[in-house]
Amino acid sequence: MPDIVVMFFVLGLVAGLLKSDLKIPKAAYDTLSLLLMLTIGLKGGMALYGSLEWRLAFELLAIASLGAFIPLIVIPVLLKVAKADHANAASLAAHYGSVSAGTFAVALAYVDTMNLPVDPEVTLYLVMLELPAILVALAYYRRHSGHTGAAPDEKKSELWRETFTNRGVVLLVGGVIIGFMYGPNEGAAVTELFTHAFKAVLALFLLEMGLTAAETLSPIPWKKWRLLTFALVAPFCLSFVGLGAGIALGLSTGSIVVLATLTASASYIAAPAAIKTAIPQADIGLAMLMSLGITFPFNAIIGIPLYHQMVTYFS
Repeated sequence: MPDIVVMFFVLGLVAGLLKSDLKIPKAAYDTLSLLLMLTIGLKGGMALYGSLEWRLAFELLAIASLGAFIPLIVIPVLLKVAKADHANAASLAAHYGSVSAGTFAVALAYVDTMNLPVDPEVTLYLVMLELPAILVALAYYRRHSGHTGAAPDEKKSELWRETFTNRGVVLLVGGVIIGFMYGPNEGAAVTELFTHAFKAVLALFLLEMGLTAAETLSPIPWKKWRLLTFALVAPFCLSFVGLGAGIALGLSTGSIVVLATLTASASYIAAPAAIKTAIPQADIGLAMLMSLGITFPFNAIIGIPLYHQMVTYFS
């Protein structure tokens, strides 16, 4: 059976599709997302405690390069097969090259449930993959749309600022630093409160994600069937990028599963915020439908166990 936290997503999805009056207040959702990001950061930092090595710099650089590589292979497919225009191709490349923190949390819960060995730096993968795809997609858009705009350097610096001061990134990085400074024992009085409640917080977060996914699926724009098909097929194909990189880097089984899941995921928080202002011609609603309404459920329900089987087979 699927991990119990995934069933909360299914519950929210079914409730939303049935037009239930089930709602999670925005303040509660914001609190859950903040707790989730902070807990992920703390868990990563505590895992890194006492195990920081120079090899980590090369590994993280290689991981970041995946974020820049994925848009380069996704854009031609979106243009030639899915028949997207340049604006939407750039937008979707940013979404699918960037990563989903929610999917990452589900993957962490899965590898924990399956008792798979995980390298301590996996939380940093989430941070390293967040920005490169967005920058590459925007560079493509500026080159192929003839868009010049005013003060491009100013806009680029604003993108960097917004990305690195995003509350999710601040909590992730801050949690990693705090967890690394105090470790699993010295900071236990505080950190155990977060880490022990991780799956409960994730379950409630996924309940809201299910409700939101159902909202994006109503109504389904069937005329965009090529792009909807892409949203369903892309996760499986892109998981091979993370799978191959993980095997080449000699990562542990759990870490490869997490990395494959990340490269298979699509952003529904950071990328929409950046693309909405940078590419006004792009259909952000369509991107949200694809990333949150189709790709996220696929990964949470089917994809992660599938990636585990793939890692076992190829390893």
